[in-house]
Amino acid sequence: ARHSPGPSAVTPSLLTLSLSSRSVNNFLMTGPKAYLIYSSSVAAGAQSGIEECKFQFAWDRWNCPERALQLSSHGGLRSANRETAFVHAISSAGVMYTLTRNCSLGDFDNCGCDDSRNGQLGGQGWLWGGCSDNVGFGEAISKQFVDALETGQDARAAMNLHNNEAGRKAVKGTMKRTCKCHGVSGSCTTQTCWLQLPEFREVGTYLKERYHKALKVDLLQGAGNSAASRGAIAETFSSISKKELVHLEDSPDYCLENKTLGLLGTEGRECLKRGKALSKWEKRSCRRLCGDCGLAVEERRAEMVSSCNCKFHWCCAVRCEQCRKRVTKYFCVRKEKRERSGGGGASRKLKRKL
Repeated sequence: ARHSPGPSAVTPSLLTLSLSSRSVNNFLMTGPKAYLIYSSSVAAGAQSGIEECKFQFAWDRWNCPERALQLSSHGGLRSANRETAFVHAISSAGVMYTLTRNCSLGDFDNCGCDDSRNGQLGGQGWLWGGCSDNVGFGEAISKQFVDALETGQDARAAMNLHNNEAGRKAVKGTMKRTCKCHGVSGSCTTQTCWLQLPEFREVGTYLKERYHKALKVDLLQGAGNSAASRGAIAETFSSISKKELVHLEDSPDYCLENKTLGLLGTEGRECLKRGKALSKWEKRSCRRLCGDCGLAVEERRAEMVSSCNCKFHWCCAVRCEQCRKRVTKYFCVRKEKRERSGGGGASRKLKRKL
């Protein structure tokens, strides 16, 4: 099953944020106290962003590998392509989203609903009211934490900061208006409305669309740290909409293994061919991962063993049967390997506990 990531437990192995007490300059508090209050939400938000990245790119040639999951450019993430842009945007969005959600849940003593517009006319037939999610709070704290990781002043740093902001804009741009009717006998003569966060999956889908339309900025030549260069960089990025993802370099060929860049290529990757619930993008994954990369598709039949027909017995045990199901999976292989094996794949037993 697919679940939308939200505020969740932190898994430090995937992403480590180099945070310090000076990362926060909250309008209500600063220093170590603020760091302690918000840091767990920041880390959980970054984690949810990475989980969403893996979901969005599960059937792409670049599938959000762990080596890409680092936000600061000085720590080894030296590429400046559109994939880097997405990592920054979705991570920043995850941090802002989680801070906003935790604020609404009452996890922070100094934060509550955004009622700054309550009572004002919002549109024809409705007024601002209720309890809007406080995205202003989430945006401010997210910016202080995430942007503080970017210490450079060159084109790469400007690109990363721009994409961080695009991620925050994505959260604000996907918020939903929820309304409640008021009137005699259930009529809806007036409505009060407020803004709520969407499912985080909607933010990820929005940013994936921006990823496909990302703008390339030609600034690598001579874009150093001199005052003139910094001025040219700032002027260039200021002319680009904050909603757009930007990159400086073309992406490498993700079909091929490249040990220098840490790329594994698509050989051995699983792809999808059949299924009622598959999207068009998923249905084309075998062509994208295998055929377009000069690889063949190998069909492998397997038997999956799982628990089923579980029943509760008084008192107090759950007993299940073992069900076997034949499944077909597809993998990208070299054409010569497929020809040697006769085009088929050996059947295997896969055990999975549910």
